Amino acid sequence: MSETKKIRAAVVGYGNIGRYTIEALSAAPDFEIAGVVRRDPTQIPHELEPYRVVGSIQELGQVDVAILSTPTRLVEQTALELLPLGINTVDSFDIHGDILALRRSLGAAARAAGAVSVIAAGWDPGSDSVVRTLMEAIVPKGITYTNFGPGMSMGHTVAVKAIAGVHKALSMTIPTGTGIHRRMVYIELEPGYKADEVIAAIKRDEYFAHDETHVSVVDDVDQLIDMGHGVHMTRKGVSGTTQNQLLEFNMKINNPALTAQILVAAARAASRQQPGCYTMQELPVIDLLPGEREQWIAKLC
Repeated sequence: MSETKKIRAAVVGYGNIGRYTIEALSAAPDFEIAGVVRRDPTQIPHELEPYRVVGSIQELGQVDVAILSTPTRLVEQTALELLPLGINTVDSFDIHGDILALRRSLGAAARAAGAVSVIAAGWDPGSDSVVRTLMEAIVPKGITYTNFGPGMSMGHTVAVKAIAGVHKALSMTIPTGTGIHRRMVYIELEPGYKADEVIAAIKRDEYFAHDETHVSVVDDVDQLIDMGHGVHMTRKGVSGTTQNQLLEFNMKINNPALTAQILVAAARAASRQQPGCYTMQELPVIDLLPGEREQWIAKLC
C-alpha cells in the first residue's frame, strides 16, 4: 500500500476498547475511519454520530483493515468471516495458551484470501511479548518474571460477564511477585442465581483456573471500576558467559487506551506484510510507525 494513501479502518465492536480505538484512529495521520460495525446499528451514542454505524462491514464499501474490539472468544469466528472478503484483521486475543492454534487457523484463511491477520496485538500478549522476546535475545540464559497490575483486566472482566448469573463484573489483577497473580473478582448477581454456584463457575473458567481467585458479591460494581493497570517485567541471567545481567521494563497505563493504540499500530503494520497471520514478535517493529522507514532509522538509531 502507498504510504500517501490513508488506510481505511473499520472498528468491529464498540465496548471500552472500541471507544479508545476510535480516538487512536482519529489521532493517527495515516488512517481514516470507514465506520463502526455493531450488533445493533440503531444504537448510536453521541460520540459516534460523525461516523457510519452499520450492522455489516460490507455496508462500508472499501475497508482495508478491521480492528476487532470483540471479546476474545469471538475473535476467531469474527476474523474468519472477514478475512475471506480480503480485509485484513487485527485483534487483541489474550488467551496465551490458544495463540498458536489461532495463528494456524487465521493463517490458512488469510493466505487463501491474500489478506493479513495480526493476532494477540494488545499489550500482553502483544507489546510485552515483543519486550520479552528482546530480553531473551539479550540475555539468552535466565528467567523472566512478568508481574501485572494492580489494575483492571479487560479480558478477565469480559470473561466473567459472560458467565450465567453475572449481571455486572470487575476483575482486578493483583501481583504477588515472581509472575504469580491474585485475581480479585467483584460481581453483581442476576435475580434467581445462587452466589456459590456462580462463584464456582467463575473459578472453573480458563481465565481463572490457574490463579488464586477470590470472588465477592457486591451491590454496585461501577463504584469499584478503575481502568488503570501496569506491568513490571524483569529478566536475570547470562549474556554469553557473563552472569548477573538484570533487565527491567515497567509501565503504568490506562488499559483500554493502550490496547487500542497498539491495535492501531498493528493495523498499520498489517498493510506492509505478505499474506498470512502474524503475532507482534513477527512484525518488524519499524512497521508499527507511520511514514517512511528511513526517517525512523535516522531518528531512533
